[in-house]
Amino acid sequence: MEYVVDFAWDGEAGVWTAICDTIPLALESNSFDALIEKVKICATEILALNATASAPIRLCIKSERWESIA
Repeated sequence: MEYVVDFAWDGEAGVWTAICDTIPLALESNSFDALIEKVKICATEILALNATASAPIRLCIKSERWESIA
């Protein structure tokens, strides 16, 4: 199974957020790489608990970050 996880930077809070409606999943971390690891662990656990996915599970991480410049 393949799932798309959307990452977005929240500049005010200083964290990355991860959202996936199909798993369902909503997480945050101040580190992009740490958030990827959290997503991998939590997605596996949620899908196993719901018995909705078979191995292998593939995650597509899509990220977005906007910055204001002068």
